[in-house]
Amino acid sequence: MSENIKDIYPLSPMQQGMLFHTLYAPETEVYTEQLACKFVGDLNIPAFKQAWQQVLKRHDVLRSAFVWEDLEEPLQVVYNEVELPFETLDWSAKPSEVQKADIDALIDAERKQGFELSEAPLMRIKLIKLNDGEHFFIWSHHHLLFDGWGFAIVLRELFTLYEAYATGKPASLPPVRPFRDYIAWLKAQDMNKAEAFWRKQLAGFTAPTPLHVDRKNTQPTTDYPKIRHPYSRELSQQIEQFSRQYQVTVNTIFQGALAFVLSRYSGEKDVVFGSTVSGRPTELPGVEQMVGLFINTLPIRVQIDGQKTIKDWLQELQMRNAEMRQYEYTPLVDIQGWSDVPRS
Repeated sequence: MSENIKDIYPLSPMQQGMLFHTLYAPETEVYTEQLACKFVGDLNIPAFKQAWQQVLKRHDVLRSAFVWEDLEEPLQVVYNEVELPFETLDWSAKPSEVQKADIDALIDAERKQGFELSEAPLMRIKLIKLNDGEHFFIWSHHHLLFDGWGFAIVLRELFTLYEAYATGKPASLPPVRPFRDYIAWLKAQDMNKAEAFWRKQLAGFTAPTPLHVDRKNTQPTTDYPKIRHPYSRELSQQIEQFSRQYQVTVNTIFQGALAFVLSRYSGEKDVVFGSTVSGRPTELPGVEQMVGLFINTLPIRVQIDGQKTIKDWLQELQMRNAEMRQYEYTPLVDIQGWSDVPRS
């Protein structure tokens, strides 16, 4: 096995957090990601499988496993070659209603199966023939490998390669940088500056923002209702117009709105909530085409100041977010430790 090992290096901050929570609650399915969809038309299965293997060959992180026992810190192990679990099933003889029920059951079973994190690759494919012109595709993978940005890269490259292999034409994809280059960039950052920034950012904030909501049932529950409220085209256009007029991003507008909601429910004028950032440093060339888990979750602190205009208040919020981008690589566990909020 050792001769098949290409590289070994540490984890990104979000990988560390996901690994911890996966090991802490092994029964959870929250980090098992799935794409399930139907392909209509002729499908060249050998070309499709070949395209998948080539995508794995291009990106080291897709051939990675994770080890942690008897180590000072967890590591990811990249293998030179791995075989993607790719299973084809023929359900064309089944009635359509049986196919649908069996597909739902298979998706659920795949999610519940999870992954052995120390064995690469942490993904698998199921391809089900429904009839001569339809296939159902299930792709399961662990979130430790990559984020939504990387997800889009994988699919784009997959279908570019598939088209090339299916038609016999050469595929032209640019070379990519391995995820270890980002880990090396992380290690080179000045954590003392990051600590000083976050201590200043969170100074004086001593307790999580409470969310006081009256509930008839006082027993703990995770069975909360989901409410969907679609925004109209007109409202969306108004938000975009507001964004241009006051030179703030739509993201800043929604952060400001969330801060107001939290302030109203908590009764606090100083609130903190979490925000996910892309985590891709612009100073790392080629980072836009790298596959890996770059995202991070960071605390956004907002003070509600009724003396300021909405324009000035939102522009200040956006300016603080821009300053935060310099330190968005910081592990959340470190940020929490530098804050005045007690552990746990």
